[in-house]
Amino acid sequence: MKFLVATILTAILAFIAGLLSFSPWWGFAVTSLLVAVLVHQKAGKAFLAGFLGLQLLWAGLAWWVDMKNNGVLSEKIANVLPLGGNTIYLIMATGFVGGLVAGLAAMSGSFLRSAKSIR
Repeated sequence: MKFLVATILTAILAFIAGLLSFSPWWGFAVTSLLVAVLVHQKAGKAFLAGFLGLQLLWAGLAWWVDMKNNGVLSEKIANVLPLGGNTIYLIMATGFVGGLVAGLAAMSGSFLRSAKSIR
C-alpha cells in the first residue's frame, strides 16, 4: 500500500511542481526526495516508486503532447536523435530519463531517512 501511495504521490507532486513557473526542470526530483522521506520504504522500493511515478507521468504527458500536434515535433526530434524517426521510442526515452532522475532522488530520500533514524 505504501508503494502505491508513494508512486501516486510522486506523480501528483511532480505534476504540480511542473506547473509552477519558477520551478526548474529538475523540480520533480525534490518532490520525489520529499515523498521518499515522508513515506518510509526500503531503498529499492523507493527507487521503483519514484521511477514508475515519473516514468508514467512524463511518458503520458509526452504522448498527450504528441497527439495534440499530430506528432510533427516529436517526429522531427526522433529524426535528429538516433531513433530512426520513431516517436514511440522518443516517448519511452523521455519517460525513462525522467523516471531515472526521480528514482535516484527517491532512493536518496530513503537513504536520508534511514541515516536520520540511526542517530
